[in-house]
Amino acid sequence: MNVGSLLPLHARYRPGHLAMVCEEERLSFEELEIRVNRLANALVRLGVGKGDKLAIVLPNCSELLFAYRAAALLGIVAVPLSPLLRGAGLISLLRDSESTAVIASCSLIDALDEMRRELSGLAADHCILVGDGNHSPYRSFTDFVARESGDAPSAVEIDGSDIYNIVYSSGTTGSPKGIVHTHDIRGAYCTMFAGSFRFTPESVVMHAGSLAFNGSFVTLMPAWYLGCTYILHQKFDASEFIETVAREKVTHVMMVPSQIVAVMNAPNFSGAKLESLRMLCSVGAPWHREHKERLLQSLPGSLYELYGLTEGFITILDCRDFAAKIDSVGCPIAFSEMRIISAEGNELPAGEVGEITGRGPMLMPGYYKRPDLTDEAIVDGWLHTGDVGFADSDGFLHLVDRKKDMIISGGINVFPKDIEEVIVQHPAVREVAVYGIPDDKWGECPVAAVILVRPGEVTGEELKLWTNARVAARYQQIHDVVIADEFPRNAAGKTLKRVLRETHGQMAATA
Repeated sequence: MNVGSLLPLHARYRPGHLAMVCEEERLSFEELEIRVNRLANALVRLGVGKGDKLAIVLPNCSELLFAYRAAALLGIVAVPLSPLLRGAGLISLLRDSESTAVIASCSLIDALDEMRRELSGLAADHCILVGDGNHSPYRSFTDFVARESGDAPSAVEIDGSDIYNIVYSSGTTGSPKGIVHTHDIRGAYCTMFAGSFRFTPESVVMHAGSLAFNGSFVTLMPAWYLGCTYILHQKFDASEFIETVAREKVTHVMMVPSQIVAVMNAPNFSGAKLESLRMLCSVGAPWHREHKERLLQSLPGSLYELYGLTEGFITILDCRDFAAKIDSVGCPIAFSEMRIISAEGNELPAGEVGEITGRGPMLMPGYYKRPDLTDEAIVDGWLHTGDVGFADSDGFLHLVDRKKDMIISGGINVFPKDIEEVIVQHPAVREVAVYGIPDDKWGECPVAAVILVRPGEVTGEELKLWTNARVAARYQQIHDVVIADEFPRNAAGKTLKRVLRETHGQMAATA
């Protein structure tokens, strides 16, 4: 089994079905296969083949989708990297992944010059640039594929255990790690998510977040599997998102909570415009109850939430359980198991808080070239997530918080999510992020950064007093509130609390 076999299947049996939409480009499966074959044949001619690492450093564009498909067809290992990376960060990931070829945006041409000085194995003719502008001394993507045949390249023997991706962790809490995904694992993404989210071959899938983010594969792979129409936005715009859903009758979308909040606050937001949605799923960060309840009124029966790690453990809160279990993140998907364990490694009963561990068909074989980190993360076949939660009496997982975000104040564990759930109820607050800063007396104390619905509607001091009057315990009282225009985010849209913590003093001074 390999995911490269899916495009030829649909191109043969559903050639005229709309396969892909990206801005003005609309391709049937027959047309898409020709475009992918041209890139695949060009890569073969270049000498890039099975097992070689192909770094893809592109913003959302059709060429990125072609590259994912061509890599799958040839047994090439696709290494998606954030197009926001530059300098030492990009060089370190290219070196770690052992990438021998790069498809990148023209905007990275200066960075490529620096990379090639540092990476002796990366030849200029193995760097292919997408977009208008100067390409010299590198290849233009357009020229690279122009003379190639649209016929299928020679068949490559690809086994399910062969690597398809190395996906680097988001780096929200430290140095990124290369997470290995095989063709079997991506095949499990195809079937498991298609079933869990009720995809059909007639589904219309849209994605407006970064395709370099592993969460994008949650909807991309079922679309590949069933031959759905896949709509890719080059960048997220809340108003345009709404209009596209209405115009194209989109049925399935996956979004991070910050995008969902932006959609709910867009001037053209309405349940009627989004009525075609059969699945709107939150992923990547905790989704606060206040926002869930608001959206549930407009889209009853369509909301899902996914909790999971790229390393391979997933729970899903199904649309039919959403209202009744709104504070949970669902239950493990089929063929998966979950345990909540104590610090000593003992399984805990329902209702008791501990570390979330799990195993199932999407579990990574390991971190690339890091058996030491793999052995820390996977113990006796169980993935230790580093996240804290509990299972209720029905077995549904309740995420207390990310273990790495936990604040220890006066020896007491303080979970930012508990405080965020209070602050987000204030009508002036659009988004909130709570994190800890050093404190001479308590070790750490909680502070909050907030984005307001309308600038100037409330002061930080007013929010602080309002919050501290409502939190459940004295140790949850916040020390300070910083009003921010925007939060630092990674390519996946996740708020970088690490950066907020590091720059707190500067933020407080300018607030």
